[in-house]
Amino acid sequence: MADLTIPEGGFWPAPEIPQPNIYPMEWRVETEKLAAIYEKSKRMVWNPADLPWDGLNAEDFTREQRLGIMYWFAVLANFDASGPAVFARATIQAFEKHEEDPVRKCFFSITRDEMNHEECCQRTIAKLWPGGPLNWTPSDDLETAAHNNIGWLYHNGGRYWNGYTTAVGKYSLPVLFTSFMMGEMAASTLFRGMASGTQHPVFSEMFQRIGRDESRHLQICMTILENEWPGLTDDTRTLITRQLRAGFVFLSMILWEPPEGFWELPPYFLPNHRVLMNHARDAGLGVLSYEEQAENWRVAMARIRAIVERWGIAFPAIPELDLEGVPVDFIDPEEIIPVF
Repeated sequence: MADLTIPEGGFWPAPEIPQPNIYPMEWRVETEKLAAIYEKSKRMVWNPADLPWDGLNAEDFTREQRLGIMYWFAVLANFDASGPAVFARATIQAFEKHEEDPVRKCFFSITRDEMNHEECCQRTIAKLWPGGPLNWTPSDDLETAAHNNIGWLYHNGGRYWNGYTTAVGKYSLPVLFTSFMMGEMAASTLFRGMASGTQHPVFSEMFQRIGRDESRHLQICMTILENEWPGLTDDTRTLITRQLRAGFVFLSMILWEPPEGFWELPPYFLPNHRVLMNHARDAGLGVLSYEEQAENWRVAMARIRAIVERWGIAFPAIPELDLEGVPVDFIDPEEIIPVF
């Protein structure tokens, strides 16, 4: 064995690594509960390809119903297709900021889950409306309305993504995870209702599995927030209140209907959106009625209100749902962090 080379005067210390940086590597564990959730996520992995896709046949639906289902999944994809990229970027930031190892791993597990959810949108649309969401040529007014609405929807998704990429590096964990918690609470609420309402086996199993994932994501968010919320400053509390309002504005597109603020939409968008959603409802997808959606949102917001007010965080007014709180003025796209 060769002799070691030991320089005169001792080894030279390696240069200090500029931060933020993923180095030096470390695997610090401070929250055992998060480590346990990550282990559970590995046992709960599922493959969208294993869903009973052979039972989903285009000929079982009218053209209007197929278009409605495609449109609903195109709307969902505006949120779910951003999930992998959003949490991948958050995972990188968690490494760069040297968060404890279970935080990084939980972010990774959410990224993997969100890719599954995006794949469900992809496979459903491919089965029922090849070329969807946008790579097809409409043949009548109904199809043109759907195509145009999706184009406007994705325009707004692009504005959200630009805002998120700006925001994610500057906000603290309590702000980020309150926003994530908002999205996961909304998602678990949505898919629980869809799973019980759908009339088709492939959608029933899909929504159950996605809902189970979202509930686990919510558990991750709440565990991290329990560590991060104590000792919040007044400025951070105020910012979280604004984020809660921003989350409602953003997520209402899939949970209910888009309220004023943030969304740039033509005046005909909402009437046509309602027509297309009705076709998806008629197809047995499990889309709740307008009133049922509003009530689901109220229940979800009530849960969020109970959580944040325990930590002295003011709840924003949600006049659209007749919920009282602190008034929040215009929401800029760069303020919106919530994901689905």
